Amino acid sequence: MLGFLLARAGLDVIVLEKHADFFRDFRGDTIHPSTLALFDELGLLSRFLELPHEELRELGMTFGSTQAQIADFRRLPGPCGFIALMPQWDFLNFVAEQAKAYPTFSLRMATEATSLIEEQGRIAGVRARSAEGELEVYADLCVACDGRRSTLRERAGMRVRDFGAPMDVLWFKLARRPDAEQPLGRFGAGQILIAIDRGSYWQCGYVIPKGGWDALRAAGLAALRERLAGFAPELADQTAALTSWDEIKLLTVQVDRLERWWRPGLLCIGDAAHAMSPIAGVGVNLAIQDAVAAANVLAEPLLDGAVGDDHLQRVQRRRQWPTALTQRLQLLIQNRIVSGALHEQSEVKPPLAFRLFDRLPPLRRISARLVGLGVRPEHIGTRDVGAA
Repeated sequence: MLGFLLARAGLDVIVLEKHADFFRDFRGDTIHPSTLALFDELGLLSRFLELPHEELRELGMTFGSTQAQIADFRRLPGPCGFIALMPQWDFLNFVAEQAKAYPTFSLRMATEATSLIEEQGRIAGVRARSAEGELEVYADLCVACDGRRSTLRERAGMRVRDFGAPMDVLWFKLARRPDAEQPLGRFGAGQILIAIDRGSYWQCGYVIPKGGWDALRAAGLAALRERLAGFAPELADQTAALTSWDEIKLLTVQVDRLERWWRPGLLCIGDAAHAMSPIAGVGVNLAIQDAVAAANVLAEPLLDGAVGDDHLQRVQRRRQWPTALTQRLQLLIQNRIVSGALHEQSEVKPPLAFRLFDRLPPLRRISARLVGLGVRPEHIGTRDVGAA
């Protein structure tokens, strides 16, 4: 997204993607109203919504035998009163295709950045590995967007503050019958299940206590199928399709944040700057907000050949407090609601705040704004020099 916006503003941009394609499954696939509004500002929303997707207009959870409606996105300001549920490979392919319309944009697939080039105390480029061999890419600014296990931030020696997480998540698919209904989130004694509607299948996230993966595997796949069938009986027939551990992917949850997001010549954004909890699916949307803010701050200085440390500081100042506040809310939910459910022995009840959301519909707009728009939604501030 940052590469697209900078190329759109007339800058030469090279994006390195270590995989040969974007077909990575089990990733955050919730495109929130804040991101949809950005596509609207870019004049791309109608084309984006032509891609296959589901629309989530209300957010409900089940706690034991009690259902609670906790967010209503339908009355949010902006063009879209819903969350779009879309595979991330479709999202990434769409953005890449829009960017390729600009002659100054270059996307190099199957090319992995492996280390930094430092000259006179400044990051001057990256070394990368591709099928053709090793290469060096020099740039006025390098941006690390290489995820929560960022190679580049490690090579740069940047200090990370780890906030911890009480859970990990198992991701897998289960077939979905036409017109089948399933709560997005289900909380029970010692168990939590997330089920994202993908039309023909459910993308499921089964939440387990942190470090519980080895014990779960030792108990056997049949025991996991039995637990799932007992917890969500309407999915019992579909769980039989889980015949191999290869069909189940472990997401090791971590929540962390860099103390400083930059060094001279280098900026970290997205998960490379702040790994988010999967709670509320805000991670990809917060990363997009980082990209927009970075483009707004950096485009003109880069065009002038005068980008400096003060500009990188401005990006961090712009995005740090909304990130920190969002993480604080996630940690509150993790430590009080998620951890409580995973260690509960009796029936789980909805937390007080969720009971209030359910009983007082106007309150659902507040939660919808926090989830759907975020603490500080960004807006496109870069110019468009015109596509080829």
